[in-house]
Amino acid sequence: MGGLETKAIVEINQLANQYKSSIVLKVGTRFIDVKSILGLSITLFSNQVYQLEIHGPDEAEAKHAMEELFNKHGLPLSED
Repeated sequence: MGGLETKAIVEINQLANQYKSSIVLKVGTRFIDVKSILGLSITLFSNQVYQLEIHGPDEAEAKHAMEELFNKHGLPLSED
């Protein structure tokens, strides 16, 4: 894992932990809790399109912030 990848994982994890909402990343048939740095570290850079599923009291804010961060790191999100 390179420096940029590590930075992306840490930034995504830290941002997710600022929200009360559940933030799950769907990659293929796997579901990863974005608040789990271990889950992210083994999943994030598998050259896939990712889908965020966010549910909770601050989901609109969390979704907007997570989408911006994924875009910043060049990680494609599906529109589903």
